[in-house]
Amino acid sequence: MELLVSCPRSRLFLWGACPLNLGLSMEGRATVSTPAALPYYVAFSQLLGLTLVAMTGAWLGLYRGGIAWESDLQFNVHPLCMAIGLIFLQGDALLVYRVFRNEAKRTTKVLHGMLHVSALTIALVGLVAVFDYHRKKGYADLYSLHSWCGILVFVLYFVQWLVGFSFFLFPGASFSLRSRYRASHIFFGATIFILSVGTALLGLKEALLFKLGAKYSLFEPEGVLANVLGLLLACFGGVVLYILTRPDWKRPSQAEEQALSMDFKTLTEGDSPGSQ
Repeated sequence: MELLVSCPRSRLFLWGACPLNLGLSMEGRATVSTPAALPYYVAFSQLLGLTLVAMTGAWLGLYRGGIAWESDLQFNVHPLCMAIGLIFLQGDALLVYRVFRNEAKRTTKVLHGMLHVSALTIALVGLVAVFDYHRKKGYADLYSLHSWCGILVFVLYFVQWLVGFSFFLFPGASFSLRSRYRASHIFFGATIFILSVGTALLGLKEALLFKLGAKYSLFEPEGVLANVLGLLLACFGGVVLYILTRPDWKRPSQAEEQALSMDFKTLTEGDSPGSQ
């Protein structure tokens, strides 16, 4: 049971605006209601993400011989790791602030950061696999557009996580510095995700052309399956971005977060809470 409460602008800790659609649980903790359509879009994104990971595994198992590290199948570790890490887990990390709307802000930050660390670790395994495979086979590295985009995405993703950790989880960053960087962090996060999806599509097309060649135009079963996988990649990316760009689906600032933020600003920078 929840009781909706309203508070005058001037009486909420004497600071800031009163958040809309605020409720109190039986324990007295403030809660924010979830938009009606949001859970359905999030569930749809998870269905798409899990399906594309499963279909990647099915493609590699049915048409590429499966996955193994110490064999000619080592290359197949690469697309599977990238689908799991840089697509599915990265997308889920971006959705954390939309899904967990009433949990403590620091808890949500830690979960957001841990999902990104998991994605980076799995992607690193995929990178090591492909470079090690090329070394064993004597193949050239980093000559294709896919490989250039892949390295760019990985480097940007690592830098984004490192800077994000320094600004939002490391205790030394000031309130004003966090505030100025937040918009850039959100923009680059979405941009890197788009680049990740595009790079995966390039790699999928490259793998099909290398193996199928002219047969690709004959609607070979592998080509059809891979095309469906590409559509799943694009749809997953589109749904995640739609959820992220709906302004009314953003996690609202809770009253206690506003109070703590203004108090932190006052203590660290000497500003008056009423100066905002």
